[in-house]
Amino acid sequence: MIKVYTSTVIEAPADTVWGRIRDFNGLPSWTPFVADSRIEGSQPPDRIGCVRNFRLKDGGLIREQLLTLSDYDYQCSYSILESPMGVDNYVATLKLTPVTDGNRTFAEWWAEFDCAPERENQLARDIGQGVFQAAFDSLKTLMRR
Repeated sequence: MIKVYTSTVIEAPADTVWGRIRDFNGLPSWTPFVADSRIEGSQPPDRIGCVRNFRLKDGGLIREQLLTLSDYDYQCSYSILESPMGVDNYVATLKLTPVTDGNRTFAEWWAEFDCAPERENQLARDIGQGVFQAAFDSLKTLMRR
């Protein structure tokens, strides 16, 4: 099992950032790589166990299930049910922590998963930089507006 970890500081209060990312169906509004998303079975996007089904801009389809959501801790976790990435047992957590000096947000995103050993380094880069950091960069731009 490998672990990918990415963190950043966002120049906005944690409440504001959480308001943007809390919606489990909201990826198209704050990430640069998701074209569209829907919650299966017409469930609310904050119901534990709901499944989001989204299409990437490159055409890939991914299904993920919400495992935890805490407004108190500004944290959510989810698992990948189906993906073209070739990962198994994928569980990710996105967590925000208020930075009181300047009313900023420390954001962390990590994932643990299994994959073929020869793909570990490439997937770690793709997920850490191509997904987590790209999403954080997009979020930072949106928060500056």
